[in-house]
Parts: sequence; C-alpha cells; structure tokens
Amino acid sequence: MLPATLPDLLADGVHLILVGINPSTYSVVQGHYFARPQNRFWPAFSQSGLSLPMRQALGVTALRPEHDRRLPEFGIGLTDLVKKHSPNAATLTPADYRSGAAGLSERLSRYHPRCLAFHGMTAFRPFVRYALGRPDVGLVLGPQPFALDGVPLFVLPNPSPANAAYRLEHLVGWYDTLEGFLSGGLNDSPT
Repeated sequence: MLPATLPDLLADGVHLILVGINPSTYSVVQGHYFARPQNRFWPAFSQSGLSLPMRQALGVTALRPEHDRRLPEFGIGLTDLVKKHSPNAATLTPADYRSGAAGLSERLSRYHPRCLAFHGMTAFRPFVRYALGRPDVGLVLGPQPFALDGVPLFVLPNPSPANAAYRLEHLVGWYDTLEGFLSGGLNDSPT
C-alpha cells in the first residue's frame, strides 16, 4: 500500500528548513524527497557549499535521495507546503494550498530555525497569502522583506526539471547564496 505522504524531516535544532510544494507520487513510492532522477535538487545541493559539512562527514562527493533522512543531523530539515502527494503540482487545488499553508504554519510553530527557504514561488505565494495574510504581489527570489515570527524567509528556484528557466549551475548558485545569507554574508541574488 502506498504511504499517504513523505514524513517531515524536522528536528529540534535545525537551522534551515527547506519547503517544497508537495511530494511527487514517485518520491512517496521511493520513500525519499526529490527521488525522481531528473529532479535537480540533489545534484545542485551537492555542488553547493551549503552541503559541504554533510558531504565531508559522510565521505561522499554527491548526496542522493537516500541521504534525506540524515539532513536534520546537519541542521537542515525538509517538508512540504502541501503534504498530499500527486504526479505534479498542477493537480493541486486552491483548497489544498489553503489547508497546506495552515498545516505548515502549525508544524513549524515548534521549531525555531534561522531561516525558512521555499523551493519556488508556487510554494511560497500560497504560504504568503493563506498563512501570513499578505498580498503575494512583488515577491522575488531570494531573501524576503518580511519574516514569519522573526524567522527570515528565502525563496529558491524550484529544482524541478519542469522549471527549465534555471540550469543546474544557476541552482547551485542559489544554494550558495542561501548559504551566504545564513552566514550573514550575502544578501544579493546570484547572477
């Protein structure tokens, strides 16, 4: 029997929580986040400085979906706006986003990360609208001018292969920018 969704990979002490739109059915079947071989999360994350401590500790040059459950050990959590799996995000309804935003806010209330980073505007816009009650106009990738209970918000490009506007090297640059943002060094978007 197919599980209903992927579990949140969150723990006390995570300093960064990465938020996706929703788990793909493929990922739920595999039991790991970003499991589809064409998804560029793991290749981009693995080439970024953000993953360096984890890669060094595990003695690997590239992280794979099977490493997802180890991320909280290194201060990084994974979750989704909508915890319902689907073949793709296009099948989600406004009601899914509305209930997902409320559920995400509730789940995040017990964690106090230094940053919440959303994978794409498709995840971030409904969160802003439904959880924060803010208009979703003028949102851009990168650090946001507002926070959630004092926690800075950051938006990355979605690593889905459907997001062809961003090549792998661009995604790597965004994860490096997020690393700089977390360390207080960079505030600008990659070129």
